[in-house]
Amino acid sequence: MARAQQGGRLQRVGVLSLLAETDPQQQTWITAFRQRLSELGWVDGRNIHVDYRWCAGSLDRVQLFAKELIALNPDALVAVTTPSTAALQSETKTIPIIFTVVSDPIGSGFVASLSNPGGNITGFINIEGSVAGKWVELMHEVAPHVSRVGVLYNPETAPYAKYYVEAFRTAASALSILPVEAPIHSVAEAEAFIIKLSGEAGSGLVTIPDTFIVVNRQTIIALAERYRLPAIYPFGFFVSEGGLMSYGMDNADLFRGAATYIDRVLKGAKPNELAVQLPTKFELYVNLKTAKTLGISFPQTVIARADEVIE
Repeated sequence: MARAQQGGRLQRVGVLSLLAETDPQQQTWITAFRQRLSELGWVDGRNIHVDYRWCAGSLDRVQLFAKELIALNPDALVAVTTPSTAALQSETKTIPIIFTVVSDPIGSGFVASLSNPGGNITGFINIEGSVAGKWVELMHEVAPHVSRVGVLYNPETAPYAKYYVEAFRTAASALSILPVEAPIHSVAEAEAFIIKLSGEAGSGLVTIPDTFIVVNRQTIIALAERYRLPAIYPFGFFVSEGGLMSYGMDNADLFRGAATYIDRVLKGAKPNELAVQLPTKFELYVNLKTAKTLGISFPQTVIARADEVIE
C-alpha cells in the first residue's frame, strides 16, 4: 500500500502467456482475471496498468517477452503455463510471480512446498497428477474394449509429463491396459503417432495438460476422430470443440484466483506467505455427437455424472 501511495503512480502488473491473444480460451481466462481485479477495486488505467505478452505457442518468444516485462519494472507478474513461469523465474528473484495453469510447481523448481513456497513465486495448480488415474478409469468405463492407450505430450512444453504419466501407468496396470508414452515435438509427429496407434486394435488416446496440445487442439481432436480413436482430454473446452470427453477443471477459476493473489501482493503480502492452491472442483464433459461418430455409447452412469453433455 505504501508503494501505491508514493507519487500516486499506477501499480504495474505484467502477464506472460504462452498462448495466443486470439485464442478464445485465453480470452475467456483473461476476462475472468480482469473481472476479478475489478471486483477487488483494481481498474486498468485508473489505479493499475497491466502489460500483456502473448507467445502464441512459441518457446523462442517466451524468454524474450519475459525480459521485456521485467524491464518495465512491474510490481508483480502473472505467468500463464510452466514455460512462462520458468522464463520469468530466470529473470527475477525479487518481483512477485503468481503462476496459473502450472501442473507440478515443486518438481519444476518453482516452489519449495505447496504450503510454504519459500521464494518470490506462488500460484495455482491446474490439475493434480493423480487425476491421470481417473482418465484411465473413464476410458475403461466408456470404451471397455480399449487395451492400449497412447499418452500424448510435448516434452518441451510439458517437462513435467512424468507427473501424470507415472499415475497413468499405475492405474493402467490395475486395469490391464498398456500405456504407450508418446513424446512428440510437432504436429507432424503427433499425426504420425495417432496413425500408428490407430493401426493397433483396441487403442485409445489421452492428452495431458500441455500448452502444445492446447495450441494445436483442433488438429488433434480432428485426427482422433478421423482415425476413430476414443480420446480423453484434460479440459472441457476440448469437448466443446468436438472432443469425445474430458475430466479436469475450469481454468477460469485459476485466473480469478491469480487476481486475488495479485490484489494481496499489491497490498503488501509476500508470495512466500501465500500457499500454492490446488484445484477443488473437477468437471466431466461428454460429447454425444462425437461418440456416435466413433460408434461409442456412453453408459448412463457416465452421462448422469457429467457436468455438461454436448449433443
